[in-house]
Amino acid sequence: MAVGIWTLIEKSDYLSLLASSAFAVSAYILILAGGLVMVTGFLGCCAVIQEQRSCLSTYFSCLLLIFLIELVAGVLAYVYYQRLSEELKQHLHQTMTGNYAQLDRDSITQAVDRLQQEFKCCGSNSSSDWMQSVYVNSSEADGRVVPDSCCKTPTPLCGRRDHPSNIYRVEGGCITKLEQYLADHLLIIGAVGIGVACLQLAGAILTSCFIYLLYKEEEELFSDV
Repeated sequence: MAVGIWTLIEKSDYLSLLASSAFAVSAYILILAGGLVMVTGFLGCCAVIQEQRSCLSTYFSCLLLIFLIELVAGVLAYVYYQRLSEELKQHLHQTMTGNYAQLDRDSITQAVDRLQQEFKCCGSNSSSDWMQSVYVNSSEADGRVVPDSCCKTPTPLCGRRDHPSNIYRVEGGCITKLEQYLADHLLIIGAVGIGVACLQLAGAILTSCFIYLLYKEEEELFSDV
């Protein structure tokens, strides 16, 4: 649950740069599963204390449900991890050059500015990508050849000068930086999802054993009567 919340809060800026919602969906699934774990944990304690087979059966069903949910989150993260590179190559360039500083695209503009400053990069593949952008080729750019967020020391209109001493010029551009960043977090989401799923499966197996023991005890009591 904590991993899902952390992903959505800390990494939410970059979600607007992705064409697929799989990254966010994986995080939401982890949050849902985490909430179910908390509720199910309370139910499990009550069921064990009271030794009621009906409650334990409900608890067993909940554990299996959580197992499936966590497994889906882990598999989804892994599948998206495999497709991440291709998606960024296809969509990031168009997103940055076509939507930056455009009307009703504030979330993308902020995400691009943060991306370039945080990862010290400029453009999807290189700083020259900005020459094809709607923003740079408009009067709004006011002579800028790159956004001010490309500058090593951002100041108003610093984007007018694209000399290497002024702007970030990183081999591979922002794509390689963002890809590595998201890939690392997808691996965390996948590992947590599958890891917790295995724990829930182990809990379900132990619960089924406990239910069986209670059943045998009840059977022996009735046979004695």
